[in-house]
Amino acid sequence: MTSETETLVPETAQETAQATENTAETEKDGAEDALEQAQTEIGKLKDQILRAMAETENTRRRMKKEVEDAQKFALGSFAKEMLVVADNFRRALDAVPKDGADGDTLKNLVTGVEATERQLLAAFERFGIKKISPLGEVFDPHYHQVMMEIDDPSKPAGQIVQVLQEGYMIHDRLLREAMVAVAKGGPTAHKVDTQA
Repeated sequence: MTSETETLVPETAQETAQATENTAETEKDGAEDALEQAQTEIGKLKDQILRAMAETENTRRRMKKEVEDAQKFALGSFAKEMLVVADNFRRALDAVPKDGADGDTLKNLVTGVEATERQLLAAFERFGIKKISPLGEVFDPHYHQVMMEIDDPSKPAGQIVQVLQEGYMIHDRLLREAMVAVAKGGPTAHKVDTQA
């Protein structure tokens, strides 16, 4: 019996060693799987953090732009109302007959209105309001409003031949479109280059 017990013990020790080795390999494989899963999860979290940071930065830039625009264009309604004042100064000056401005009083009045108009236009310039004077330009529906067409065969069709009311821009936005008269154009102005 002793020989049977002796033979059983080494087999059991060998089996135990084998079982321990198998358990260690299983634990090693499990640890590698867990490590791989953890690294995948870390990668996903890093991606989410980067996306959240990018979205935050985009929101910050968008808000900064909106604040800048609000500051730039907040005076839009007020500026539009002031354009009427500028128009009336110009109308007053245009109404004075060129040859009838002989009296000192009338000359002084014209000089005063001209000076006031210059000051108003200078104030407009300081706040980014600029006059659009499109005489001689080609009609652009984004900046001009056609009030009438004038027969003028010497000008190409669509060319602005008269400005009835000046337009204005505030920074890079249209504040008021210019009211214009355009040429109907002569017979040669309507030809289209088909080789273009």
